[in-house]
Amino acid sequence: MVTGGEKLELLERLAARADQAAADGGASAAPPVQSWNPPHCGDIGMEIRRDGSWWRDGSRITRERLVTLFARILRKDDDGHHYLVTPREKVIVRVETAPFTAVRLDVLGAADAPRLRFTTNLGDEVDAGPERPIRVEIDPETGEPTPFVLVRGRLEALISRPAFYELVDLAEPQALANGDAQLVVRSQGAAFPLGRIGRDLPPATSSDEGGAA
Repeated sequence: MVTGGEKLELLERLAARADQAAADGGASAAPPVQSWNPPHCGDIGMEIRRDGSWWRDGSRITRERLVTLFARILRKDDDGHHYLVTPREKVIVRVETAPFTAVRLDVLGAADAPRLRFTTNLGDEVDAGPERPIRVEIDPETGEPTPFVLVRGRLEALISRPAFYELVDLAEPQALANGDAQLVVRSQGAAFPLGRIGRDLPPATSSDEGGAA
């Protein structure tokens, strides 16, 4: 059991090591978190909510620089859990939906060879493609689509509803073997299905509707 004082001390160590990793790697280079294998140090009450906000023990972390530092040392392991990882510490982070939110979509390149670039809530730029796929989960009960784009490693960004509607506007219909049709969007030569027309997705959308994220 990690006590309150131990949580604070561990949080301060994580922040210091994240700061050092940023200094060592430069502003744009991500630390090599995949190669770090420290022991699990416990649970200090860290969570990332659906809107991308970071919290600790029920209090929102409002220091933008601290959130950015922590995001740089975030990792998702093959056990499905997210962790803050340094060469010496590893603490679990509960993630409600995804650790990032894709809040903006830009279309780059030629019309017949587009490159879809997402910008996250923390300012990361992600070009969708074979190595950064877009995927859409469909709720089996409500039919609500939840779209994601891979950011790095196993970390994904939840695509905001305005950005998703932009994707739908860019998509083209594709016939399926069972007679249904789905919408497909393309980026860097890869095709990504968004959902079936009339089932998972409405036949027409409007970018001024509410948000999915």
